[in-house]
Amino acid sequence: MSSMLVVSAARFPFVRARWSRSSLLLPRLVGRRKGLPRNRRGKARIENCSVSAKNSKQSLVFSGLQKILLCPNLSMFYDGRKKFARAIAVILIFTQISFPLHLSNWVPWFLFSANAVLYSPDTKVPRTGELALRKAIPANSNMKAIQDSLEDISYLLRIPQRKPYGTMESDVKKALKIATEEKDAILGNIPMELKEKGSLLYTTLLDGKGGLQNLIEFIKVKDPDKVSVGLASSLDTVAELELLQAPGLSFLLPEQYMKYPRLTGRGTVEFTIEKVDGSTFFPSAGGEPKTTTTIQVVLDGYSAPLTSGNFAKLVIDGAYDGVKLKCASQAILSDNELENYGYSVPLEMIPSGQFEPLYKTTLSVQDGELPVLPLSVYGAVAMAHNIDSEEYSSPSQFFFYLYDKRNSGLGGLSFDEGQFSVFGYTVGGREVLPQIKTGDIIRSAKLVRGQDRLILPDGN
Repeated sequence: MSSMLVVSAARFPFVRARWSRSSLLLPRLVGRRKGLPRNRRGKARIENCSVSAKNSKQSLVFSGLQKILLCPNLSMFYDGRKKFARAIAVILIFTQISFPLHLSNWVPWFLFSANAVLYSPDTKVPRTGELALRKAIPANSNMKAIQDSLEDISYLLRIPQRKPYGTMESDVKKALKIATEEKDAILGNIPMELKEKGSLLYTTLLDGKGGLQNLIEFIKVKDPDKVSVGLASSLDTVAELELLQAPGLSFLLPEQYMKYPRLTGRGTVEFTIEKVDGSTFFPSAGGEPKTTTTIQVVLDGYSAPLTSGNFAKLVIDGAYDGVKLKCASQAILSDNELENYGYSVPLEMIPSGQFEPLYKTTLSVQDGELPVLPLSVYGAVAMAHNIDSEEYSSPSQFFFYLYDKRNSGLGGLSFDEGQFSVFGYTVGGREVLPQIKTGDIIRSAKLVRGQDRLILPDGN
């Protein structure tokens, strides 16, 4: 019989309060210790449970409380489905730790979707602003299929040894087949005035220097660095094609929200941040230290049209010029929470798998809800809450979120996920965010791209 694990099964404290910072407490593992009851071979037994294997059958027996949770004649409703699901989650965690099995895509019927998110260390949440923005584009099915095939490769590249290059090659060939067979559908969804640009991008995707054909060659020589560079280039081209196919919102806004400014696409804001204490910023990519630095933020009107529209209008009006910044443990906030300039827009989030935003409500990660624009990305930009109502965002106060995996759940999700209206991501100058200190100021904020997508209500 294989070595046994010693597990204290009297209680599994997996449930935490929404705002708790406590991490997941795994059951106690006990090794070979003096005084422990032992079997005939001298191996430590399990205090309140035992694991055995016989005839390729596994059983988990709990004692102490005289309850049988898992057995051939299991009563699933003894302590409720939730306790049962948590026990199963513990087994999956131990199995994942003990054996080199990939269980991220194996979710049995008895494991709730929320547990699958919270307990899985492989939760596929975008980890960069660029990836989150690409996933948020309302692309057509053919382009989305190409994108999904290529993004699968990025996860395969994370495998430290014996990377599955054969699977990668199959994924690229699948994307290439879709792009070739559905050329007319891909180009047909692009507006006439953008057809020429779309044709050039399509040719680049297939046969360009950073196209799919080159990516296949990089995979064949098994060079992970070249594969990574080629993959990034192909995905950038895919994103550009998808943006050409999305000239506006893919849903209708509720009538009562037509009074707000709205951004019907993407926009880019350029912040100039200045040190006021005489210190300097140190760019990580080299260059001379300076008292000012530039940060670029892409606004996503596809997923948060009201929030990003209000923010874009504030930028145009100069509302952030000269505003001080203040730093918290995981955020950099604009120090203007008491100002009533701008619109108090309702909380606005699109849950993954949905096609239009929800308003005046937060999302429950514990119930399996994840936003299309996640907060759990370093450099995410979101609005603070209104001081008078949790259902609305602040009229003008925003923050840069400094995501830290060490302060997140097991699935890599921030404990604040789904609580704020995220409307964009920092795509330039991320390296200087940790150098910003309380008292530094926004010297200027400019909308450098996307003003043609900004729709203002009458009277503005």
